[in-house]
Amino acid sequence: MYVGLKMLRDFVKVTPQTLVKDAQKQLEDNKLWMLLVVDDEGKLVGYVRKEDVSAALPSIMTSLEKHEITYLMSKLTVEKIYRTDIKTVAPETEIEGAADMMYEMNLAGLAVVDADGELIGYINRNVMLDVLAEQMGYREGGSRLTLEVEDRSGVLYEVAGVIANMKISIISTGTFFYNGRRVVVVRMDAEDPSLVAAALEDRGYKVVTAVDFEEEWT
Repeated sequence: MYVGLKMLRDFVKVTPQTLVKDAQKQLEDNKLWMLLVVDDEGKLVGYVRKEDVSAALPSIMTSLEKHEITYLMSKLTVEKIYRTDIKTVAPETEIEGAADMMYEMNLAGLAVVDADGELIGYINRNVMLDVLAEQMGYREGGSRLTLEVEDRSGVLYEVAGVIANMKISIISTGTFFYNGRRVVVVRMDAEDPSLVAAALEDRGYKVVTAVDFEEEWT
């Protein structure tokens, strides 16, 4: 999956002249972590985070009279607080690469630009969470099996073969590492996974559930 296929095309933007209080309302109304800042010609110039807005609003209120607060709030614009170290990605960037970039840099979102540097989209944490739910097939229903397997080539092929031989469709698969253990999660188009679990266990696979990991969080 590529960023260009999941990016938001219709998203909220602000300008340097936007009042900070209006930016805050946009963040709250649209449940956003960040707003991109564009100039009067629509060119990307930076971004403002929810944290930046929250920090700016209380900072001018200490020891001020109500009328002074009202006046200052009518003058405080995004220009005073927006950041220019904006990170961008191309639409052909792999979605997992963008997710890793956001994680490593603790970013709320990324601007998507074309080869000419023009802003064409935006991708944020909400998009990434949506991609995760989609990738794991959560919304398609079915049932889920979790296996602890050897970290070797061919494991997914073998597991898929067992399920295919039972005439059951696989909705999604995912592989994870936890404390040196390789875990495979399979979602299938079947209401009851018990027959598949039994078939896999007969072939030496270890089917695990949340109970097997309880000691990790208790």
